[in-house]
Amino acid sequence: MFRRILASVSDKSGLVDFLKPFVEQGASVVSSGGTAQLLHGAGLNVTEVSQYTGFPECLGGRVKTLHPKVHMGLLCRADVEEDVETLNKFEVQPFDLVVVNLYPYAQARQKGLNQEELIEFIDIGGPSMLRAAAKNFQSVCVICDPGDYQWILEKNGELSLDDRRYLAAKVFNLTATYDQLIAKDLYENLNSLEQSSAPLMLNGRLVSALRYGENPQQKGWWYQLDTRGLHSAKILQGKPLSFNNLLDLQAACSTVRLFSEPTAVAVKHNNPCGVASSRDSKEAFLRALAADPVSVFGGIIATNFLLTEEHLEAIQDLFLECIIVPEASEEALAVLAKKKNLRVLVWPDLVTYEQQLELKTVDGGLLAQELDEMESSKTWTYTDRVPSADELSELEFAWRVCASLKSNAISVCHEKQTLGLGMGQVNRVDAVRQALQRAKTFHPQQNKLILASDAFFPFPDSIDIAAEYGVQWIIQPGGSVKDEDVIAAAKRHKINMVLTSRRHFRH
Repeated sequence: MFRRILASVSDKSGLVDFLKPFVEQGASVVSSGGTAQLLHGAGLNVTEVSQYTGFPECLGGRVKTLHPKVHMGLLCRADVEEDVETLNKFEVQPFDLVVVNLYPYAQARQKGLNQEELIEFIDIGGPSMLRAAAKNFQSVCVICDPGDYQWILEKNGELSLDDRRYLAAKVFNLTATYDQLIAKDLYENLNSLEQSSAPLMLNGRLVSALRYGENPQQKGWWYQLDTRGLHSAKILQGKPLSFNNLLDLQAACSTVRLFSEPTAVAVKHNNPCGVASSRDSKEAFLRALAADPVSVFGGIIATNFLLTEEHLEAIQDLFLECIIVPEASEEALAVLAKKKNLRVLVWPDLVTYEQQLELKTVDGGLLAQELDEMESSKTWTYTDRVPSADELSELEFAWRVCASLKSNAISVCHEKQTLGLGMGQVNRVDAVRQALQRAKTFHPQQNKLILASDAFFPFPDSIDIAAEYGVQWIIQPGGSVKDEDVIAAAKRHKINMVLTSRRHFRH
């Protein structure tokens, strides 16, 4: 049972219902500003902070709770006689419940406020009260999240030491995240020299524990680093997402985001296995599935367009793990609902989401890099003829697909459909053979092929292999010491070659 409560919140949801039972049992409340007005309006007896401290709010409201009578009441250790004697000497009463949350800085920055305006959303008193109470969790229960009200009410405030420790841990996590966000914004307003030495600030909030990691013997967890990420997608049906599902969903979303034309992407084991673009979204969907009909089994599909019932005829007898789309019609969802084990995700931000950094782990640390950007085709050079507008569009398609594959990477395409993909090979010749053999197996009738390579060809042997399969265009970065030999081989085989001068490795 709580006897003395300090309350000061920006998020006032549920506060009255939470505090009312304790006040009815005799608890007194000290509060400030809008929180005090809310509680007064609900008929609860509240003492204003300024009345309690004998010191008025000042500096435009910047100083309200920064007073010894407040912080002595938060930091007094109930089991330390000297602390209790000090409080008695100054006629200060200890608090045993603190309910505080912070100025909505994150929400304010999303409104596009300038730095001077944002500074006024930096909370000082709130973090000070929270940290003081959390440090003294053995004597004080501290709540920073309205989501905790219900279970604390159910216990009627009779909390164990582990309950209090948990609530204190949430406080320090909140204030750390809050401070990191402010620091990030301040760093971004510095010049490039200071920005380059800015620390990497991460504070992940647990989305969910996963059944396991990549393998059943590994534990796994899913954390969010901002508010708009994949975790904000609505999971409409199916089993909980697995660790591997999430990796594949990321690969599918990253790839489909590269295309503005209606595009569908099939992913298997973190690599695209079928990609197609078309002005007709149904055609794009069907051709992506047909690109590699063997590998797509058990895969994941992403689209950058509204999913409708007409798209789904081809998957009636096909086992898929997940489908993720920016939006879906009610009719399409009704069809998908018949596949009980299929995970269906609708993520409105799928196409527009902009990831800031790509992170990878190494022993004891992290690597961070900017996302790879596709260069404009205006920077490309041609060893023979200039492609037509339609050919250029197909070359751009093949190049973007190739940039989404693990190196060594080769994409073989025709009319904005992947016919064969080679990825993750330890040499480029094997990647070329893999891609072309898949194309011949699944699309033997196709000719006029386009072959894209994520990095240069070190020798002309891959060009000779490409010629055997009827490749007419090759797009690659160039830059090898053997470029002259490679270009000569292409000319000998009447293959047109494009040099992009930019590679797109994915390790």
